[in-house]
Amino acid sequence: MGEVRFVGACGTVTGSCTLLRWGGFRLLVDCGLYQGDEETEALNWQPFPFAAREIDAVVLTHAHLDHCGLLPKLASEGFTGPVHASRPTRALASLVLRDAAELQEEEARFARKKGYSRHAEPRALFGPRDAKRALALFEPLPFEQEREVAPGISIRLHRAGHLLGAASVEVSAKGSDGKRRRWLFSGDVGRYDVPILRDPVPPAAVPAAVLLESTYGNRLHAPEPPVEGLRTVIARTFARGGSVVIPAFALGRTQ
Repeated sequence: MGEVRFVGACGTVTGSCTLLRWGGFRLLVDCGLYQGDEETEALNWQPFPFAAREIDAVVLTHAHLDHCGLLPKLASEGFTGPVHASRPTRALASLVLRDAAELQEEEARFARKKGYSRHAEPRALFGPRDAKRALALFEPLPFEQEREVAPGISIRLHRAGHLLGAASVEVSAKGSDGKRRRWLFSGDVGRYDVPILRDPVPPAAVPAAVLLESTYGNRLHAPEPPVEGLRTVIARTFARGGSVVIPAFALGRTQ
């Protein structure tokens, strides 16, 4: 029988990580960085609730740091299995993980220089060498192509919208009764009709269970982006000779 353990994104939005066990096989769906306030980010320093070297494989839904940002830490602690991801996710992860590693080391140097760390010798959570080690483990997987990751266990990526390369992950496994069961890990799901992204693609077969992200599960958004409202604010500000600052995430939201 299979067992699912929610490792991250529990009680907080970031740090997505789910452990699926089936027999002796251990698969991580995402391995994300905790982001937010100081208390939340301190969770990144906590030990994994499993031995990194005992994880057989990782499959990534997409390249946002809260879904892939702890891969360098996982690799530095002994994980050597494959990281399955779409080809665009591999390309974006190369950028964001290297950048995150540089920022981690820069923050450690700054803390050491200014002396504001609670530690005598501030250190980075991970560095460029760890990011390089993690990136070497990636094995690109085309959308809608099934890949066997262990005897009787397969994965398949379905487009999820949200971000270039983002996927929902379908895991199928054959039980002791010979029947095949399917689970769908949604990842972050985007909208239809986004000009720069392909539409989400639901799985052809109905899964036994869907593990669904629910960041906006308790609210309704307008069907269309508020472009006119934004245009009005910008025009009014420019007319007064002012400047407009739009804080937006660099990867995905800005585009």
